Amino acid sequence: MKIMSCCSSNFQFTLLLLTTIWIIVMSSSLIAVDATNVTVNGSVTYDRRSLIINGQRKLLISASIHYPRSVPAMWPGLVQLAKEGGVDVIETYVFWNGHELSPDNYYFGGRYDLVKFCKIVQQAGMYMILRIGPFVAAEWNFGGLPVWLHYVPGTTFRTDSEPFKHHMQKFMTYIVNLMKRERLFASQGGPIILSQVENEYGYYENAYGEGGKRYALWAAKMALSQDTGVPWIMCQQYDAPDPVIDTCNSFYCDQFKPISPNKPKIWTENWPGWFKTFGARDPHRPAEDVAYSVARFFQKGGSVQNYYMYHGGTNFGRTAGGPFITTSYDYDAPIDEYGLPRFPKWGHLKELHKVIKLCEHALLNNDPTLLSLGPLQEADVYQDASGACAAFLANMDDKDDKVVHFRNVSYHLPAWSVSILPDCKNVVFNTAKVGCQTSVVNMAPLDLHPTARSPKRDIKSLQWAVFKETAGVWGVADFTKNGFVDHINTTKDSTDYLWYTTSIFVDDDEEFLRNRSSAMLFVESKGHAMHVFINQKLQASASGNGTVPHFKFGTPIALKAGKNEIALLSMTVGLQTAGSFYEWIGAGPTSVKVEGFKNGTLDLSVCAWTYKIGLQGENLRIDKSYNLNSKIWAPTSEPPKQQPLTWYKAVVDAPPGNEPVALDMIHMGKGMAWLNGQEIGRYWPRKSSKYEKCVNQCDYRGKFNPDKCDTGCGEPSQRWYHVPRSWLKPSGNILVIFEETGGDPSQIRFSVRKVSGACGHLSEDHPSFDVEYLQGSEIENNKNRATLRLKCPTNTYISAVKFASFGNPTGTCGSYMQGDCHDPNSASLVEKVCLNQNECALEMSSRNFNMQLCPSTVKNLAVEVNCS
Repeated sequence: MKIMSCCSSNFQFTLLLLTTIWIIVMSSSLIAVDATNVTVNGSVTYDRRSLIINGQRKLLISASIHYPRSVPAMWPGLVQLAKEGGVDVIETYVFWNGHELSPDNYYFGGRYDLVKFCKIVQQAGMYMILRIGPFVAAEWNFGGLPVWLHYVPGTTFRTDSEPFKHHMQKFMTYIVNLMKRERLFASQGGPIILSQVENEYGYYENAYGEGGKRYALWAAKMALSQDTGVPWIMCQQYDAPDPVIDTCNSFYCDQFKPISPNKPKIWTENWPGWFKTFGARDPHRPAEDVAYSVARFFQKGGSVQNYYMYHGGTNFGRTAGGPFITTSYDYDAPIDEYGLPRFPKWGHLKELHKVIKLCEHALLNNDPTLLSLGPLQEADVYQDASGACAAFLANMDDKDDKVVHFRNVSYHLPAWSVSILPDCKNVVFNTAKVGCQTSVVNMAPLDLHPTARSPKRDIKSLQWAVFKETAGVWGVADFTKNGFVDHINTTKDSTDYLWYTTSIFVDDDEEFLRNRSSAMLFVESKGHAMHVFINQKLQASASGNGTVPHFKFGTPIALKAGKNEIALLSMTVGLQTAGSFYEWIGAGPTSVKVEGFKNGTLDLSVCAWTYKIGLQGENLRIDKSYNLNSKIWAPTSEPPKQQPLTWYKAVVDAPPGNEPVALDMIHMGKGMAWLNGQEIGRYWPRKSSKYEKCVNQCDYRGKFNPDKCDTGCGEPSQRWYHVPRSWLKPSGNILVIFEETGGDPSQIRFSVRKVSGACGHLSEDHPSFDVEYLQGSEIENNKNRATLRLKCPTNTYISAVKFASFGNPTGTCGSYMQGDCHDPNSASLVEKVCLNQNECALEMSSRNFNMQLCPSTVKNLAVEVNCS
């Protein structure tokens, strides 16, 4: 019996082994967990551990790049730079209001050429995540939904509303069919591996009651019926039905768990920075904290992580929403608004991606073993019988460094950091230790006017022309009505501007006239901004802000005896982008009163008001190329200064070189700008409060929030406005400005974004590997090769070494200082290796530096160089 039992056991074991081998061969996706694959009619499947593409498990790094927020000429470079940064996937929303301009009137040209963008990603050998939505939020005007849809009878956005569902399904089907025709889904051999329906609806579903729940289920079923052959996702959707995958959006998603245990852990939005609003501070998120969040996500079983944004770009024209979102959507992203890598963030994350990919096999084919290393310290170990082993050692303490013991070895863990050991022995990367360079970037001004002192730098003489708007009704009034109409319902977002005008009669015996004082005007408005004109003269301006768009104010006004015209120019600054029933939020004045009359307060709120939609210049389309030589423009040798409601036109040459270009609008008020008929966007160099809290240097330790690491207190939220190089001709460019309040257009400047230098800092306690060229099989052989790489932009070279010290230098980039011990050969060594080179590598080793210096402290290398 024992023999039979033994033989039976061996037979069962052999049968089990053969079955297992057969499964491995058939699926090419062995995992040491019991998981059920969910097949989605094509080459992209998933189980609880990862996506499976063409039979291969994938650990994916994704990057959000929104095609309308840059220009087609930039797309290949942005995609390539993301790929160089260790990114596998490009993610984008599909912007409904940019594509369906009116019902069945579709547009896919210029910045909205979605197919071209997808094919550029495909040509780069990368995957795509297409977030069709079609609601996007995204700080984009009206959340990406077309304004015309709000005025379709019976429509309520994002709930069980038949007109809304009809148009939503029609648009999504149009996009899916477009992608199918171009064979862009992975099931057709294309790059699109995931599609998204709806967006962050879980935040608002309860506000819509049972209609919200029915709508979420309908949206999922409708998406699945499109038969794309790839899985569908719903981010921040707490009741996503199978097989739709629910995903996470946040600054941290390591603790996120999908609804179903059979779905992979996907992070659709990791926010590496934050957006800006006019009049607010400039938010930043440290590279160390971004890296910490990513490392923790993969440590805790994540398999797809997307940066929102990896390149934020620009809200050209009137695409910014909010309201009050700036034209810049830089987002403190790894690639800046102008398309340049943001060091150290881009470089630090590139190294992180490289090291995580060294762990890919172990991560995707094993369950982790969790080990406690202390009260706020832990290790997750992924190991299998083949010998593959990867470990993540985390210190969640946001104040104190810790020494932990793992597998009989001591490891130093900085506060709020993760150390990654691709072989379970050697720390190859620590999220808190930035070993890549920091670029020195500035906006170099170029005069629009030539000077004898520097004629070669400057652009040729300008030919100026002006057109002056009338304050109030121009042409024929659109209508007259007692009381106030809602601004947005009246303009339907065809323009930012709506005129409200009325008149009052003032007796000549009013006391404020006899005393030569002023009456007081009091206005309340739902938002967003307003200019007050009395008898054609600008009296006051007021606005809300990105937190509270409504406002009220009082201002003295200069009235005369007899008839007085009051003209209010109400303005929107981008429409609402999200929220429950957000499409019903209005704008415009709700109360207007005048105090100071002998008979008491005069309430104008119920008086007859005459309305005019938009500006005369907009109606004449004077920003368009076919009107640039129109007789409506009055030539002038010098543009008038401090004139409200004035259009300016200037003929300019392109700045020399190939650096990115911006307009410096610091001396202007508020308005819009165009170049050669292309919409640069809203400008408003509105300053933030100097009394708010800003930081000189951010402490990366501890959980991030958008107010933690702000800069720019008392400074303009946005001074420079991106002008894509592809919009510029060598000469004869037409710059059009509409200025609302006044300013000095003669002070407008082009600026070019230049990388003028690079800094680097490396410590002896950094992981001692040159990550750039590290291969998984070479970890042990590449120890003690900690390397600082310095690189200048293409076609520039390291022209000078501003600072170099090996020892214990102090400070940060731009303010390094020698410590009390210093290798005097530091500068000469750096010059020998780096001078006149585009790129150089400084290895921190005894053959290069005197390692006996500072025997009781950690040795550091700090370098700053110029690029030219």
